[in-house]
Amino acid sequence: MSAAAAAVAREERLLTELDSAIGDADHGGNLRRGFTAVLAALDEEAPAAAGTILALAGQRLISTVGGASGPLYGTLLRRTGKALGDGAAVDAVRLRDALREGVDAVARLGSAARGDKTMLDALYPAVEALDGSAGSFRAARAAAEEGAAATVPMRARRGRASYLGERSVGHQDPGATSAALLFAALAETADTGSGGAGDHGDSGRAA
Repeated sequence: MSAAAAAVAREERLLTELDSAIGDADHGGNLRRGFTAVLAALDEEAPAAAGTILALAGQRLISTVGGASGPLYGTLLRRTGKALGDGAAVDAVRLRDALREGVDAVARLGSAARGDKTMLDALYPAVEALDGSAGSFRAARAAAEEGAAATVPMRARRGRASYLGERSVGHQDPGATSAALLFAALAETADTGSGGAGDHGDSGRAA
């Protein structure tokens, strides 16, 4: 969560610029405010279990982030946290399965699917790339970034961008871009925790 908050803060301007083209121009600011609140909550409670951390983060995003981003990202983290349970350590396969539950919950909440030019276009490829092997987290990051870039030629079918019709074509989706930032943070954290890029040990463990 610390790495995710740092990534959002670093790329706030980019997220806002992308959202200004096909949305409300508030995606970067909203997410920065939300993740700042997440860090404050974690400083207060400091839960040890990964699932509890994600559930708390999701709840805080829902309560502090305006627009659609709060409920969507909040649902992603809360449902993933619930699936992980109260174990202190999580391997990549278990994380993949829990994230898949979270992403599916986002799809249901937003009545969206892959190809609709939403955050799902980054989330689903990233989850599919998590297979527990060495380099799995880096592969997930690459898949998310490729998925976000692939939204440029798409016509939006969900969210505020869908109101633009053909005018939404040619713009990268801000939600898919921020989703890719979260997987970049995951890869960064996994690399740091295992002693080097691409070295995740035998289990692909992530804290």
